[in-house]
Amino acid sequence: MGKYFGTDGFRGTANENLTADHAYKVGRFLGWYYGEMKRRSGNDSAPRIVIGKDTRRSSYMFEYSLVGGLTASGADAYLLHVTTTPSVAYISRVDNFDCGIMISASHNPYYDNGLKLINGNGEKMEDSVIELVEAYLDGELVAFGEKMGEIPFAKGEKIGRTVDYIAGRNRYVGYLISLGMYSFRGMKIGLDCANGASWTIAKAVFEALGAETHVINAEPNGTNINNNAGSTHIEVLQKFVVENHLDAGFAYDGDADRCLCVDEKGNIISGDHILYIYGRYMKERGRLLNNTVVTTVMSNFGLYKAFDELGIGYAKTAVGDKYVYEYMKEHDCCLGGEQSGHIIFSKYASTGDGILTSLKIMQVIMSCEKKLSELAAPFTVYPQVLENVRVKDKTAAQSDPEVQAAVAAASSALGETGRILVRESGTEPVVRVMVEAENEETCRKYVDSVVDIIKKNGHTV
Repeated sequence: MGKYFGTDGFRGTANENLTADHAYKVGRFLGWYYGEMKRRSGNDSAPRIVIGKDTRRSSYMFEYSLVGGLTASGADAYLLHVTTTPSVAYISRVDNFDCGIMISASHNPYYDNGLKLINGNGEKMEDSVIELVEAYLDGELVAFGEKMGEIPFAKGEKIGRTVDYIAGRNRYVGYLISLGMYSFRGMKIGLDCANGASWTIAKAVFEALGAETHVINAEPNGTNINNNAGSTHIEVLQKFVVENHLDAGFAYDGDADRCLCVDEKGNIISGDHILYIYGRYMKERGRLLNNTVVTTVMSNFGLYKAFDELGIGYAKTAVGDKYVYEYMKEHDCCLGGEQSGHIIFSKYASTGDGILTSLKIMQVIMSCEKKLSELAAPFTVYPQVLENVRVKDKTAAQSDPEVQAAVAAASSALGETGRILVRESGTEPVVRVMVEAENEETCRKYVDSVVDIIKKNGHTV
C-alpha cells in the first residue's frame, strides 16, 4: 500500500487528512500525466477523464476541486454526477476514457470521503501510476526520466472544459437491464440503498425487469449515507423483508460496489454465500471457468469445506477486490469476491458491482425455481469472531514477537478444526484479529489471547 492510497483509494476524513487541496492536486497530476502520455504517442487531443460521486456532502467539494485541477492541466472532465463506482468503471472502459475517478468512502460514515482511481480498462489504477500521484503530492515527482519541480498549466485553447455526462450513467443503467435473463414479475424484492449512490439506479433496474420493488434508505441528504442503513447495517433490511413478506432483499453500501442479501426468512446471505450459490450454479452448468472460485483470506472456513464437497477449486488472495480481480484476470477465472459482498463477475464487470450481484442472484432464483433460503441451505457457516484493534502502528503491532507467538500458539491449537488470521486494514489504522472454529467460545478464546497481548504491549491508541 502507498502513503496515501490504500487498497481502495485515497480515503480519509474530509478536510482533515483528505482535503480539497489533495483533490485539486490529484486532478492536476492526472490531467497533465494523461496529456503527456498522449503527446508522446503523437496524439494532441485533450485527455478525457470521467468523474462520479456518491451522496456525501463533501463529494461536491471534491468534485469541483478535481475539475479545477484537471481542466487547469488541459484535461476535459466528464461528470456522471451521483452514481456508483461500478458505473464509473463501466463507462471508463466502454467510452474510451483515459481514466475515471470515483469520489466515495464506500461504507464509511458521511464525514469520510475518498478518491478511487480507475484506469481506461475499467480496472483499479495501476500501482505505477498511483506511486507517481503520491510522489507529486509530496513534491518529489520524477516522471518520464525527469525530476519535476511543478507540472505546467495548460494555456489558451489547451485549457480543459467540463462536460455534463449524465448520458453515461443512463447507459450503465441500460446495460444492467440488458443483463436480466428472466422477468422478475411476481417477485417482491426489497432494496436498501444506504442513502447512497444506488438510490435511483437500483429501483429503476428492478422495476424495469418487472419486480414489485420495495425501497428503503433512498432519501440521501448529504449526511445520512450508511447511517443505520445499507450492507453495514443489514439488520434493517432483515426486519423489512420479514415484516413485508418479501421474497428477497438486497443491501448495498455507499458507492454500491458491494451487496449483501437477505432471504425470505430474514437470514443474512453474505458474500461467501453468494460465491457458493453462484459458484455451484455455474459448476452444474459447466460454465465455471477453470473450475475455480477466487476468494480472499477472510472467506469463511465453511466455504472451503462446501467447495471441497462440490469438487470446486478455489484460490485465496489478499483482502481487496483489486487483488481478487488481478488473480481472476491472470488465471482466467469468472467468479470471485469477498465475504463483505464485493463480488466480481468478470464476464460482465471489471470491479465489484452490488446491483449486478443482486441481478445474478435473482438469475439463480428464477432459473432454479427455488427460494433464496433453499439455495443457501447446504452451506454451513463456521462461527467467526472478528475484533478490530485500533493501533498506533499496524506493522509494529503485527511484528511484535509476543503477538506472533500468540498467533502461532492459537493456530497450532486449532489445527484442522479452524483457523486464525491477523491482518492490517487497508483503509484504517486497525489490525483485524479473526478466528473461525466449531463454536463461538473457542473463537473468542483465541481472539482474546492475541488482542490481550497487543493491548498489554502498548500498541493500542
